[in-house]
Amino acid sequence: MPNNNSTQRGLIYLGLDVSKDSIAVGILRPDEVVPDTEMIFHDEASIRRLINRFDSPTQLRTCYEAGPTGYELYRLLSSIGVRCDVVAPSLIPRVPGDHVKTDRRDCRRLARLHRAHELTAIRVPTRKEEGVRDLCRARQVAVEERRRARQRLSSFLLRHNEVYRDGTTWTIRHESWIASRHFEDQAVKDAFSFYRSGVAVQDAALRAITANLTPYFDDPLFSDPLHRLGAYRGIDHLGALSVISEVCDFRRFAHSAAFMGFCGLVPSEYSSGASVSRGGITHAGNVHVRTQLIESAWAYQHSPNSGVGMKTRQSGLEKEVIDRAWNAQLRLCGRFRYLSGRKDSRNKVVTAIARELAGFVYVEMTS
Repeated sequence: MPNNNSTQRGLIYLGLDVSKDSIAVGILRPDEVVPDTEMIFHDEASIRRLINRFDSPTQLRTCYEAGPTGYELYRLLSSIGVRCDVVAPSLIPRVPGDHVKTDRRDCRRLARLHRAHELTAIRVPTRKEEGVRDLCRARQVAVEERRRARQRLSSFLLRHNEVYRDGTTWTIRHESWIASRHFEDQAVKDAFSFYRSGVAVQDAALRAITANLTPYFDDPLFSDPLHRLGAYRGIDHLGALSVISEVCDFRRFAHSAAFMGFCGLVPSEYSSGASVSRGGITHAGNVHVRTQLIESAWAYQHSPNSGVGMKTRQSGLEKEVIDRAWNAQLRLCGRFRYLSGRKDSRNKVVTAIARELAGFVYVEMTS
């Protein structure tokens, strides 16, 4: 069998630093140490001209960082027979003390690290998976916009000494109370109408996006993992779909700790010699999965139980799935009570529970 050096001898590595209007290309040819660099325009015609300059697309190995430009470049290169890796930016090795960053330096570094196999490639989602992921993110935006609209209305009412003291807010009773408020000044009436209409618009937007997502619950691409994940307390079908569309493939993580790191739920650490120092969570992972897991973790502050909603979601599932979900609930509810008695911050408790919940999610999705 040929050694690694001989198999790499005929390959040309292209490191691509991609931005909206341009691509910096680092070209590392066989037996060269320093890549050549050039700039091309970021459009299909320019990319095809670049690839056509080489003898064969099969001799090329390209890579670029995952980022706001998405995966269309990956799909274009793959369609013309060029192997491309989309790499995780947070896992690219950095030289300590190097604070100079330019497009040309970045593309040269990508080409060198790619040839040295020092880069971690991510799984590129299909167009359908990416579409559902975008729709889930749009729903998260709608939830946040509704929260802001409600906060603006509540602040307006508070400024006019209208305070609701009859239970939980944003229930049917609370909304009826809001509708019964009256103001004498016309300008205040107009402002009140504006803030109420803002809440109504966001409510309608959220209902529409939720309705658009509902058919995917039974889509063959998502159905099985979605219903299994929905068996867990605090994770409804919408939350499960959000997690699944963000992760795509749980088996790309070697173990549960790697998935926790992907979520940014592991503690930061700076250790040297005998000194070990750990801080807060890294926040370096996927913010959408982390947010969902933290929201789900709040459900474990109460005693273990199986409510109507959970029993409905568990209907028709295998006994092994239900048993794993129940064991997770027993563990996490107990941990929540234990940590609540020893921690001053509830947010720290919830974060710890979310980290353990990520482990249960990983086990379920890889079982």
